[in-house]
Amino acid sequence: MIDKLNIVKQRFDEVSDLIIQPDIISDQSKYVKLTKEYKDLKDLMDKREEYLELTNNIAEAEEIIADGSDAEMLEMAKMQMEEAKEGLPKLEEDIKLMLIPKDPEDAKDVVVEIRAGTGGDEASIFAGDLFRMYTKYCEGKGWKTNVIDLSEGTSGGYKEIQFEVSGANVYGTLKFEAGVHRVQRVPQTETQGRVHTSAATVMVLPEAEDFDVQIDPKDVRIDFFCSSGPGGQSVNTTYSAVRLTHIPTGLIAQCQDQKSQHKNKDKAFRVLRSRLYDLELAKKQEEDAAKRNSQVSSGDRSAKIRTYNYPQGRVTDHRIGLTLYDLSNIIDGDIQKIIDELSFVENTEKLREASEIF
Repeated sequence: MIDKLNIVKQRFDEVSDLIIQPDIISDQSKYVKLTKEYKDLKDLMDKREEYLELTNNIAEAEEIIADGSDAEMLEMAKMQMEEAKEGLPKLEEDIKLMLIPKDPEDAKDVVVEIRAGTGGDEASIFAGDLFRMYTKYCEGKGWKTNVIDLSEGTSGGYKEIQFEVSGANVYGTLKFEAGVHRVQRVPQTETQGRVHTSAATVMVLPEAEDFDVQIDPKDVRIDFFCSSGPGGQSVNTTYSAVRLTHIPTGLIAQCQDQKSQHKNKDKAFRVLRSRLYDLELAKKQEEDAAKRNSQVSSGDRSAKIRTYNYPQGRVTDHRIGLTLYDLSNIIDGDIQKIIDELSFVENTEKLREASEIF
């Protein structure tokens, strides 16, 4: 373990030197990547210090116990050894997990898209419930959310809504939410009290930087149109809304939430970059899933991942067979326990795959 940590320290010292070099600072792409690597390595270096302290404590205690001449010191040494040995296994597991190469996407901000699926008006209402669930969750995490574009449902909720989320480790947390979410309940429009099943699709796109995806302006058709929905006097009077069409792929991104055409255009380009980036990422995830047979990162965007059953107050995540009878709190934004379980399964898989290197 210490040999591997010493190799990491060499890289940490190297990165520490690189991030203060003028040529690195002037290259935005390299600088962002290296400062991110520095932060990750610094966390490992802190764990390395803890590890060295515990192993040194054990070695000192063993020397005192072997000497055995001072009864008072002997008792303290035994306590020190017991305490150090108790903390060592957990610390070693933490370090093993940190030594596994991180997914570079995990630190990125995201664009979340929620679309009503089967179920008509009820699906739109459910899409609105999911949007509220995620915004409440993000608020609790101290993350910032910002709506990009939306299409309201005829009886409430949304046919489709897109929003940005920015904060720490956003994609690494919300990536587990991508897939088809089902709801089983009596719709507001149902007069006979029958339970219906409706669905909504959630996509979580890592927000791409300029240097992640290069878009040739000649490949993009730009259309301007009047905004719709709430927004004051500028709605339906100025061509501030922007729609981008990426001709080679047919991907479309639009934004109409800002009164400024320029701001809407910038946002739409961010969404387009993220969608193009996600195309490549989806291919990679499918390849990884085929190799790893992962339960939680299958790369299948059409997979049914979770059911919200209102009559029984039950939420079931089908990927890991997790069932919680806490629907009211979960739909109110308390989804951390589900994300923790999914993260645990993924990390366990990673540790199992990497076990031969330790």
